Amino acid sequence: MSTTGAPADPLAALGSLPGVAESVETVRKAVDRVYGHRIMRRRSTAITSEAALRGARGSAALSGADWALEEVRRRSDFGVDDEARAVGAALRLTAEAGQLLSIWRQSPLRVLARLHLVAAASKDDEVGRPRQAGEPVDEPLIELPLPGADEVAGRLEGLSGLIVAGSSAPALVTAAVVHGELLALRPFASHNGLVARAAERIVLIGSGLDPKSVCPAEVGHAELGRAAYLAALDGYVSGTPEGMAAWIAHCGRAVELGARESTAVCEALQRGAA
Repeated sequence: MSTTGAPADPLAALGSLPGVAESVETVRKAVDRVYGHRIMRRRSTAITSEAALRGARGSAALSGADWALEEVRRRSDFGVDDEARAVGAALRLTAEAGQLLSIWRQSPLRVLARLHLVAAASKDDEVGRPRQAGEPVDEPLIELPLPGADEVAGRLEGLSGLIVAGSSAPALVTAAVVHGELLALRPFASHNGLVARAAERIVLIGSGLDPKSVCPAEVGHAELGRAAYLAALDGYVSGTPEGMAAWIAHCGRAVELGARESTAVCEALQRGAA
């Protein structure tokens, strides 16, 4: 997202794109339904834990490890192959995201570096920092042109500045831009998709839209499918008003589906308690 010649609050300006206000309102109603469920008053911790597990499964699926939920739930060894490592990384990121909320608004780049460190779980030189010129990127499921290291550095600084400055934009808009920008840039040598979705989660929680983290957008992104995800990302990368609005709407639909998932969990727990 380029900010050259942009208004003082470019994130808020995106909120005025056609259809975005409707997406924001629909998401708010979906989230409110979950938080208004009677089970949330007594079992919110259980809902949060289940949402975290399902969100991690969804994020891993979009990174090529489409495991059944029960397989994710029962496994303890996540280092045996690429798929297992992707699932393990998604689980670690979901657990870590909640610990970084207080840092995000002051130092987004520090949080992103930490997320990559957690996802990669290695001590390789390229871990925990943006890639340098000439370094390859292992992100085979995203085939967009790869921005150069200088462009990545500049756009990351721009994104960080927007977050630190604050915005009147709805949480959905900010979360969608953070998510889309990280996917477009792929600033790290690996695990960019997982990091982008974890960052989206941090924005949704920290903004107050989903403070208990019970509306996992990753579930919705996975349910909508990788093809739709990549097509919507193409819209973001295009930079056109229509493309940006379509990406924000796609992210909104993902949050709605995450909220629906947790509503179903609430209903199941309610039936079990009856």
